[in-house]
Amino acid sequence: MRESRRIMLTVSYDGTAYAGWQRQLNAPSVQAALERALLSLTGEAAAVTGASRTDAGVHALGQAAHFDTRSSIPAEKFSFALNTRLPDDVRVVDARLAAPDFHARYGARGKTYRYQIHNSPHASALYRHQRAHVIPTLDAALMRNAGRDVLGEHDFRAFAAAGCEAKSTVREITEAGLRRDGELIELTVSGRSFLYNMVRILAGSLIYIGMGKLPPDALAAALRSGNRLDLGFTAPAHGLTLMKVRYTAHEEN
Repeated sequence: MRESRRIMLTVSYDGTAYAGWQRQLNAPSVQAALERALLSLTGEAAAVTGASRTDAGVHALGQAAHFDTRSSIPAEKFSFALNTRLPDDVRVVDARLAAPDFHARYGARGKTYRYQIHNSPHASALYRHQRAHVIPTLDAALMRNAGRDVLGEHDFRAFAAAGCEAKSTVREITEAGLRRDGELIELTVSGRSFLYNMVRILAGSLIYIGMGKLPPDALAAALRSGNRLDLGFTAPAHGLTLMKVRYTAHEEN
């Protein structure tokens, strides 16, 4: 019998039609789509472990995952073979041999998320599944300055949604950049790990700051108070994309 190998995948998907990454009993998931494709390809019932359990409607350009196989298929060929069996809204963009102890979730050293806003009187026909529509004109400069308040290590309990089961709410944000390009406002956030709905709560709060519904120092005040009620709404899931998961250099190369 062939020895088992661990394969690392980089996966891109449009999350519109899925109940999230994680396998569900009565709803489609990205994890289940990958596992079905693997079963069809190798005949093995392999479990696919993802780095991030993205929610329903959330997208990914750089989700990382791993699985174990005894198949003789060369590691780098799994992307091509799986893509012939996956639905059009899920694509494996890279496949490579990983160390036996590599773990997509627990080995992650950082993640980058992007939140996109379509700031226009009219909703977009093209970007309706990728950008949150906001009608009032947003003050992007005000939002950009406010976003800097979350940089560094803080207790982010005010930024966690109900149901968050994290043992600690202390997190470190290494990047919180915001740019405007016409009707597009794009927030990019990087950190080691995130609380449940943390980026969406940050995005919703910045939208309220940009609208004047919250003061410019609302994020700093919420970090001090720890009170979720001091912040804005949880921005819609479809505006969020997992861009990249970072590992140690030898795991990424």
